[in-house]
Amino acid sequence: MELFRVLSVLRKTSKNHITSFRHYYNSSISNPLSPQIRILASTATSERKDYLPSGFICNRCVSYGPNSSSDLDQTQVSVKSFSNNPVATIDNIAEDAEKICKILSNNSANPRVESFLTDNVASIEMSKELVLGVLKKLSNSGVLALLFFRWAEKQDGFHYTTETYNALIEALGKIKQFKKVWELVNDMKLKGLLSKDTFALISRRYARARKVKEAVETFEKMEKFGLKAELSDFNRLIDTISKSRNVERAQHVFDQMTERRFKPDIKSYTILLEGWGQEQNLLRLNEVYREMKDEGFEPDVVTYGIMINAFCKARKYDEALEFFNQMEASNIKPNPHIFCTLIIGLGSAKRLNEALNFYRQSKASGFSPEIPTYNALIGAYCWSMRMDDAYRVLDEMRQSGVGPNSRTYDIILQHLIKCRKTKEAFSLFQRMSEDPNCEPTVSTYEIIIRMFCNEDRVDMAIRVWNMMKGKGVLPGMHMFSTLINSLCLENKLDDACNFFLEMMNLGIRPPAQLFSNLKQALLDEGREDKIQTLSEIKSVDLH
Repeated sequence: MELFRVLSVLRKTSKNHITSFRHYYNSSISNPLSPQIRILASTATSERKDYLPSGFICNRCVSYGPNSSSDLDQTQVSVKSFSNNPVATIDNIAEDAEKICKILSNNSANPRVESFLTDNVASIEMSKELVLGVLKKLSNSGVLALLFFRWAEKQDGFHYTTETYNALIEALGKIKQFKKVWELVNDMKLKGLLSKDTFALISRRYARARKVKEAVETFEKMEKFGLKAELSDFNRLIDTISKSRNVERAQHVFDQMTERRFKPDIKSYTILLEGWGQEQNLLRLNEVYREMKDEGFEPDVVTYGIMINAFCKARKYDEALEFFNQMEASNIKPNPHIFCTLIIGLGSAKRLNEALNFYRQSKASGFSPEIPTYNALIGAYCWSMRMDDAYRVLDEMRQSGVGPNSRTYDIILQHLIKCRKTKEAFSLFQRMSEDPNCEPTVSTYEIIIRMFCNEDRVDMAIRVWNMMKGKGVLPGMHMFSTLINSLCLENKLDDACNFFLEMMNLGIRPPAQLFSNLKQALLDEGREDKIQTLSEIKSVDLH
């Protein structure tokens, strides 16, 4: 039914609207609705009710800017068969996954994606590890993930696994395609591939979508699917709800469940402690801490780490140090995580000497510095604007063979941008981009694109965007929002509409405020025709 509704919307679209579609997509108008939207809007027409229609392929997402092109991406990859290859290395799998994702990303708006993918993926030795790698890289683009999965399952020798199903469910859950998720769960049941992890990740996606009731119902459904829920599963549920910034609801579920079903252990309490700590609700934190001790559970190194982190997050550093002293008095040795927490906290408070003391104490305790410790130290130097020392630690990491990783660069970049040292930040970003061992992640690209947008350099933001797409890295909702809002402010409304449609094409639902901003900008310019086109496409319910 949804497909017919989509088609009727398009039939009602005027000639002018069709022309604007051609302009937006810069590709064939023979099927104005992108294949990614069609796969989610369509219903079953074959034996499999969630089967991808024949001829469905992944096409080029339009690249905007001076070097853009509407031609199909000609990257050639080769697929022999879906067989387990014991000699395939992790590096080869990662490289092949990146190539496939680049093809999908660069051709996501073309109506011939499936046959294009088949024609151009020709010599890579496929394995279940590679399929899983591609799905994980597409975790922020559920529509492309579903497209790839439906294409892959039709290849010779393809094998279904719990892990690949779970990766696809994770990607679809991020765009709230829960109807599709439960169709996959039913498929998994028929194939005997269901696991508790499947239900845990569905609960997590519901919780992240603020659907706590559905998250709990998913937990309850496990037994209907033949899986017995245990205390460890209950702990995972309240952890999921708590980490989705719903600690009040997590506490409520905890209180209800412990009254009638489960007897909590120390992990149950530490989950709630962490949740209240993240909320910086020290009153409730202390209540749960006392209740835990009243129930006979003595704090261990994990508990102390959570308490120290909670007080550091609330900028109660002296109280955090008191817990550290209590821990040592109880003959509980701090772990590297606790040292990192104190280095980060004291560093952000510009109590650099104390932070450095804990760094030295960590080394004296026998812990060789690892990437998180180095990152904490770099952050501490950055907060005190001792950038030369931060770069010195960066060089030390390289020399010792410990990192750096993308997070290391992100920390320095954020501090440089905060001090409006944008040239230095972009120079560091370029150095990072040239390092084959530490390429920018989507988080790094988001930092740089936001930096240029805030500097009214949307041209440079688009340049970085195209660089990102060329690497096969897919943007998320926040990055789209930043760029579209900046394009509206610079009155580049055609490009803003293009990016908005690309966002929809990837299955990312635009926030209401973003659509409102774009609509107002179009209204101010008297472009009601484009508003109508965007409204009709946005109104299509993909669920």
